[in-house]
Amino acid sequence: MNQKNPNPPYKRIATEEAWAPEEMIKLYRKEIQEKTIGDPGFQSLWGFFSGDSEKAKAHNRRIQDLDGERLRDMDDSGIDIAVLGLTSPGVQIFDPATASSLAIRFNDELAEGIARHPDRYVGLAAFSPLDPANAAKELERGVKKLGLRGGIFNSHTLGTYLDDEQYWEIFEAAEALDVPIYLHPQTPPANMIDPFLKRGLDAAVYGFACETGLHALRLVVAGLFDRFPNLQIMLGHCGEALPYWLSRIDFMHGHISVSKRYPHVHPLKRKASDYLKENFYYTSSGVGWAPPVMFIRDVIGADRMMYAMDYPWQFQPSEVGELEQMPIGEAGLKQFFEDNARKVFKIHE
Repeated sequence: MNQKNPNPPYKRIATEEAWAPEEMIKLYRKEIQEKTIGDPGFQSLWGFFSGDSEKAKAHNRRIQDLDGERLRDMDDSGIDIAVLGLTSPGVQIFDPATASSLAIRFNDELAEGIARHPDRYVGLAAFSPLDPANAAKELERGVKKLGLRGGIFNSHTLGTYLDDEQYWEIFEAAEALDVPIYLHPQTPPANMIDPFLKRGLDAAVYGFACETGLHALRLVVAGLFDRFPNLQIMLGHCGEALPYWLSRIDFMHGHISVSKRYPHVHPLKRKASDYLKENFYYTSSGVGWAPPVMFIRDVIGADRMMYAMDYPWQFQPSEVGELEQMPIGEAGLKQFFEDNARKVFKIHE
């Protein structure tokens, strides 16, 4: 096992760290019991993590904490600053009006926790994607009033994807505010999840990447970034595998977009891969392994890849030392662990 540097010449900023307020966990448990929404992915994920196993109890204890245990875990792991976001599926399993109301309360609670430890945390604003006007307002309030550094949404919302232009007010607001939107994973929707469930592949092991990569690519080919060329989207887990597909995506989409085969697919102003290189940032969350991190630094750009642990979903303190063995020099490690995050999230020294 590689040991982390005990005194590195940089701060370590973890950029995809999950948080959940107590009220939301209680609402999740209520939904697990009553099944009013009927989302099989939610039932699979939170049916387990609402349970009484030691793993579930430790996870729920950590994910709700913004003070003692989380800070001790950060210290033990060598993490100096955490970028906190409302965990999946956030408020997005509730109807839009309820979700918008909850997002306001949860953003306030997150901001209060950050204020208690301003040198250790920054945060991202949650919102209800299916209520775009109020989502845009809440993102603006979160950034301008609460000091949050961007927004987060947990991929599809009850099976709805945001490549439909009726939801683009959210992205317009993010571009105007000059803040990123973190596109965080969600279990596949009801019409997609069946082949994953039987073999336990619905969540982080594979389903998250398939579902969230799909959402990101839908945004690209819908022309979102032609409308909002300065918009920046964050993708975790080394880009949900999309960086490995750049060549094939360009080749196939280039042909499809001019074939008139699909009525909702049209040519873009740039190659699809250009948007994935210029309108997305990537984090290592859940991938404490140097080869894919190095690959993204090489094919996307070293200035677009940064560190994340994915705490507490994948709490693996040893990964810090593993990634510090990457042969990228002290300047490269500082860029990966600190500089890129400071730039994207406007974290001042």
